[in-house]
Amino acid sequence: MSSSDAIERLPTGISGFDQVALGGLPAGRSTLVTGTTGSGKTLFAVEFLAHGIRALDQAGVFVTFEETAAAIRRNARSLGKPIELWEREDKWTFLDASEDVEETSTVGDYDFAALVARIEHAVRRTGATRVVLDSIGAILTRFSEAGNIRQELFRIAASLEQLGVTSVLTAERTAEHDGVSRLGVEEFVLNNVIILRNVLRHEQRRRTVEIVKFRGAAHRTGEWLFAIDPQEGIVVMPLAFLGTRARATRTRVSSGNAELDEMCGGGFYRDAIALLSGSSGAGKTLAGLRFAASALDAQERCLFYTFDETREQLVRNAAGWGLDLDAMEETGLLRVVSEYPEESSPEDHFIRLRRNVTEFEPRRMVVDTLSALERVTTPRALLDFLVALGAVLRPREITTLLTSAAGPRLAPSLTPDVAVEIARLADVTILLRDFEQGGEVRRAIAVVQARGTAHDNRIRQVDIDGLGMHIGEPLHGASRAVFDTPLVPEQQQPPPQPS
Repeated sequence: MSSSDAIERLPTGISGFDQVALGGLPAGRSTLVTGTTGSGKTLFAVEFLAHGIRALDQAGVFVTFEETAAAIRRNARSLGKPIELWEREDKWTFLDASEDVEETSTVGDYDFAALVARIEHAVRRTGATRVVLDSIGAILTRFSEAGNIRQELFRIAASLEQLGVTSVLTAERTAEHDGVSRLGVEEFVLNNVIILRNVLRHEQRRRTVEIVKFRGAAHRTGEWLFAIDPQEGIVVMPLAFLGTRARATRTRVSSGNAELDEMCGGGFYRDAIALLSGSSGAGKTLAGLRFAASALDAQERCLFYTFDETREQLVRNAAGWGLDLDAMEETGLLRVVSEYPEESSPEDHFIRLRRNVTEFEPRRMVVDTLSALERVTTPRALLDFLVALGAVLRPREITTLLTSAAGPRLAPSLTPDVAVEIARLADVTILLRDFEQGGEVRRAIAVVQARGTAHDNRIRQVDIDGLGMHIGEPLHGASRAVFDTPLVPEQQQPPPQPS
């Protein structure tokens, strides 16, 4: 298809969705948006009209068949969309067709002719270019024959296209992965079909959006994770946050440990994301706290996110290493946020995290521990979280330390999957392990990768005391064990006894 033949797109303004749609909805056509209860159909429709008004000064008509106009106004107000104001300015017009639905339930099949006339009058009066019908299924279920449903739906879609408007028609589904629409015919009539899903997994709701078809227009395929945020509305991840980076900095910052800086070739690059993976009790949180303290020493802001401990526990543990988190926060250079993974979905956690980044504007960030999110999500959703996180942090050149439980390269019997999934997204990968030797628990550290710089490849001994973490001399005879077996020096076998 040549550029001259390409179908014009109308942006929805929904964060991340227009990237999935490669520009927005096909202009001048009708799009079916289907989903189960709570999947976000009405919100999608509201944002479609609201963006047209706010960003492009395009008026819209909203036809409601079930939910009252008052309820839609109230819900939209909580998202910062002043529908009443737009109504007074003739930018937003409600057409209440709920009485038509009640009448049809007792009289018989619905006649769309009168509704089309009302829509046409509103469009011509206000110059509207966007129209929403929410939810068309309330009327379609009144038809007794499937053939009548197809005929009437085609008639209203054709009428809307003749008006030159771009329309969104919402409809219900009865299951998340069984068919496209409730009646099974809507998707064959309309040119464009979008499915919103709201699946319960790991006792958490996971919402996705999928463009099933844009007839004659390109689009991204597959399901894309999204969240519904009380302030931002629908946010599609991770595409809402992806973008190109203007440059890659050569400036370095300290990890908070001079010996670790030396092992990493002089510290972390300013825009680096470092992954510190280690077993329980190996010193991950301590490393994160020292990294935060080094930010304050440099008079830089640091955002410290913990998913494993309460703020009070973190304050107590930091005091054991001589760090007063309360005093550090009072300087205005540190913000500590404590959230348990089970409180929200990973998408909701991410949106709040991004909001903290936007409001606090840190130069450094700690997430301790990322692997805790595995308790409430799938590997794909967690990967989306990490891709989106990197897209927020790197352009802002926020040096970031992520901690994680030990990965498969460390201890296959113990590991969550997160270390393998995120290793390739990190610029610096550090392994921190504890092991037993001579009846004592000892620790070791290794820098597996430090992109763009030479680094120490040796495994070094680690000691932790009341002053913090101390990295010592290289360990000998423990090389292979770091990745495949517990980190213990290989034992010399005794010579065979003569027979």
